[in-house]
Amino acid sequence: MDKILIVLAWIVGVLIIVLLGKTMLLPLKVMVRLVINAIIGGIAILIINVIGGPLGFTIPLNPLSALIAGILGLPGIILVVILKYLL
Repeated sequence: MDKILIVLAWIVGVLIIVLLGKTMLLPLKVMVRLVINAIIGGIAILIINVIGGPLGFTIPLNPLSALIAGILGLPGIILVVILKYLL
């Protein structure tokens, strides 16, 4: 009887660890995706600044503008440009 309870306790413990591992893995994937998108957005803004610099058109490169451009893509870059001229 004691051996059955010990085995059941091990099974429950392993299931709890697996469930906790899965719940921790999802936020990690989201954070990695946000960082990758921010890097891509920063590169896009950097390219715009290199091309637009001689014409006097630059977008400030900061983590927020890079994240907006990375998550939203081209509409995000347009949003950052509009916000630059409004603010």
